[in-house]
Amino acid sequence: MEFFQEVYRIVRAVPSGKVVTYGQVARLAGNQHMARQVGWALHNCDQTVPWHRVVNREGGLIPDALAAQRQKALLEAEGVQFTQSGCVKKLYFLWEP
Repeated sequence: MEFFQEVYRIVRAVPSGKVVTYGQVARLAGNQHMARQVGWALHNCDQTVPWHRVVNREGGLIPDALAAQRQKALLEAEGVQFTQSGCVKKLYFLWEP
């Protein structure tokens, strides 16, 4: 699917230590209304796509508890910091292409 390939291209461009939101990726991929499809694309991506750098609009992690632990660990290893509530401190770590 062409949209998925564009999602993968965009997410691969996100530098280590930065995050983007599902909505940002959807807008950059050409359809601001497809944030959920971004999530679906990342659910099915290969290991070359740094899926862990995509968070929800509040900076929250994916809803699956086990996968969220892995996502948080990967982001922390890149230097990303979190709020007390467990969200990414977007003010400092949000990537703006």
